[in-house]
Amino acid sequence: MTVTVPLSGYCDQGFEPVREAFLANFTERGEPGAAVCVSVGGRVVVDLWGGWSDRARTRPWVRDTLVNIFSVGKALTAICALRPVERGSVDLGAPVVRLWPEFAAHDKDEISLRDMLTHRAALPALRDPIPDGAMLDWKFMTHALAAEKPWWPPGTAHGYHVNTFGYLVGEVVRRASGKTVGALLREEVAGPLGADVHIGLPASEHHRVAEFLWPIGSMPVHTEPTNDLELMRRSAYWNPPGFSGSGWVNNPEWRSAEIPSTNGQGNARGVARIYAALENWGEIDGVRILSEPALRAATAEHSAGLDLITQRPSRFGLGFQLTQKERPLGPNPHAFGHFGAGGSLGFCDPEEQMAFGYVTNDMGPRWQNPRNGALIEAVYAGLRASA
Repeated sequence: MTVTVPLSGYCDQGFEPVREAFLANFTERGEPGAAVCVSVGGRVVVDLWGGWSDRARTRPWVRDTLVNIFSVGKALTAICALRPVERGSVDLGAPVVRLWPEFAAHDKDEISLRDMLTHRAALPALRDPIPDGAMLDWKFMTHALAAEKPWWPPGTAHGYHVNTFGYLVGEVVRRASGKTVGALLREEVAGPLGADVHIGLPASEHHRVAEFLWPIGSMPVHTEPTNDLELMRRSAYWNPPGFSGSGWVNNPEWRSAEIPSTNGQGNARGVARIYAALENWGEIDGVRILSEPALRAATAEHSAGLDLITQRPSRFGLGFQLTQKERPLGPNPHAFGHFGAGGSLGFCDPEEQMAFGYVTNDMGPRWQNPRNGALIEAVYAGLRASA
């Protein structure tokens, strides 16, 4: 039986491989609903969306559908953090206790914003069990992290701060700028760019959000950790139980809260628009979101090697993931961006002047995702054809 997939949008001549790969994601790789957008030199050359925005497959994905983009939001948070750095409101390398005195507990008085942005702050998890839903409470979470003991000597290694990254960086942003990450993103980055991405989505926009198809019955069965490392890795994802979105991702309370590491809402066009400014070293259409020197420093390697949380190799700049052979962002060495759970992805390649956004409502493979991989390969085929 042939299954008809609702597919809309356009792609420029030469970029037909992207349309083909996008369609194959639905027909061959199990994609339920998604969108992809690509710009070159600031001009959109691919803008496609398709599939379904609900589990029952009654609502087609439409042009302005939003979806939870998970860790794609970490790069948005990094941009928000670098803006007060540029204004001199916070020193990237100075101890954050200058702005956040309570953070000094348990000898954390030397941890800097740079440590936080590069996943070297040694606070990827909370030890004591936290009640489910606590991640919605900003004050509770930041107080708990300020009181937490580092899991390793800060600055000596890196481990992916899966869900704590946004609270740590976001509290420094709030104290330095007087704005939450969500407000700063809206007022100083996404708003001026016309990018449809949000951290803390207004209730008036909830009707546009696709249901995220979190796997039913996927909550892991936990065995008692036998050492501190096992406790750290488990707690990074599951303390509180809904930290990563399980049981919460489709609730209005989740969408309205600011959980910058995890609950950003956006579409592919909005993500690509952010990266269209980044591929041009911080500016597009007269809107500058970061200076070129700040962005070049942010996309230099700051952390690399075995990640203490994921137990895989990883590379980070200041909040951005950098391309690596195990998880490439195309063939060029200076591409940067950020993946999100399920395969969502925003990145850019300054060498090609290319920006890419892909969002999905399915928890596909988190590490080497065949859907975004096929799209990336097709984009570069299009770039070669158009050269």
